[in-house]
Amino acid sequence: AYMRDIIKTLLKTGTLCGMLMTVSPFTALASIGPGFTAGTYAATITAESVDISKDLDSQEVLLTAEAGSTYEVLEEMENGWVKVRVNDTEGYLPVSENVQVEEVDEEEMAQIQEEAVESSESYRRQNLVDFALQFVGGRYMYGGTDPHVGVDCSGFTRYVLQNGAGVPMSRSSRGQAAQGVQVSADQMQPGDLLFYGGSVSSIDHVAMYIGNGQVVHASTERTGIKISPWNYRNPVKITNVLG
Repeated sequence: AYMRDIIKTLLKTGTLCGMLMTVSPFTALASIGPGFTAGTYAATITAESVDISKDLDSQEVLLTAEAGSTYEVLEEMENGWVKVRVNDTEGYLPVSENVQVEEVDEEEMAQIQEEAVESSESYRRQNLVDFALQFVGGRYMYGGTDPHVGVDCSGFTRYVLQNGAGVPMSRSSRGQAAQGVQVSADQMQPGDLLFYGGSVSSIDHVAMYIGNGQVVHASTERTGIKISPWNYRNPVKITNVLG
């Protein structure tokens, strides 16, 4: 824990760059030993960045981990690799002078696991936003359900949530407004839905919040799928359908 705290402090103060290659692992992989138990070791990145792979065979990059990032070690693999928890999935990390592996106590591991859950939620929401943004500039078509061809407002949010997050959605904006949990503007997160209209009982439009005070939506036949300020109209309801 002491070495991890030092790394994170150096990272925050901007003094880590240039020192990274001189940092050596506190606990070598070999010292984990045959008695390794999942949930007792953590791996912290000590280089500027290290690639975490999706699997050992292809070594396709799942995530590029930055200095100071810490991951729960799930399993010790062969040839100097460990399986780690990454967001809502698992990845494989090569243990070298760029990674510090150390045993942690239950309290530290609980904190690491809690941070992983929070990162997983943020990661899921950002992936959904990225999925939605690929359609910006696409065609608006009343009654349309596929943004590759043309969609209306609820067709767009339905397609994005079902195909980008696996969340079943109603077809109409009013039906979608009845799903999920209502949140305030201060609580909304990327991926939440904003509904517009004269009142909750007369909703006529829906958009998806993408962060930074903006929404993406299938707007009109003239403008198509576009990005707008979240309050370009006053929303009458905001919901979290991602949980």
